[in-house]
Amino acid sequence: MNALETRATLLIRLRDASDQDAWRLFASIYTPLVYRYALKNGLQDSDAADVAQETMCKVVRVIRDFEYDPNRGSFRGWLFTLVRNSLRKRYHQSKHQAIGSGDTHVQIMLQQSPDPNAHSDSDWEREYELWLFHKVARSVQGEFQSKTWDAFWKTTVDGQEIAAVAKELSMSLGSIYIARSRVLARIRYEIQKIESWEPI
Repeated sequence: MNALETRATLLIRLRDASDQDAWRLFASIYTPLVYRYALKNGLQDSDAADVAQETMCKVVRVIRDFEYDPNRGSFRGWLFTLVRNSLRKRYHQSKHQAIGSGDTHVQIMLQQSPDPNAHSDSDWEREYELWLFHKVARSVQGEFQSKTWDAFWKTTVDGQEIAAVAKELSMSLGSIYIARSRVLARIRYEIQKIESWEPI
């Protein structure tokens, strides 16, 4: 099974708690996504790791009763609800601890904490799309010569000027555009293939 494969069949396999391959695949796909999302929502490293772990534990507890119905929404949407609830719980725990401490430093940190109601589906989807892009990009990078890859990455992802990259890599402007187009087409193809599966 492809490391990015997240079809509904994986959800069915997860109902079997002893299917270690399915759980390992699931965790490799979603734990980094939840962790990164928690970091981007203001949590420190250890707290983000806790939210990721809590979310995975919750999935373990409730997956047997989860019925995949694409008409009711995606699995990612359901997972986002679990993540959002964990973030709210973490926020409220830190708020109550901070109030009891009376420490000015803690109060400042609390004021800078993210609003627990600010988490939106669009932020979660954006994070998923970014994660998916990077995951697919890493998986296809070896298919290209390093110069072609560098031309794509530096101009498309890093946002460097095309003329400067062309000079740095001793490539023509046309070669840079061709490199960008080839790599981007390959990444888009893989993403479309993944998204064409039953979306979860």
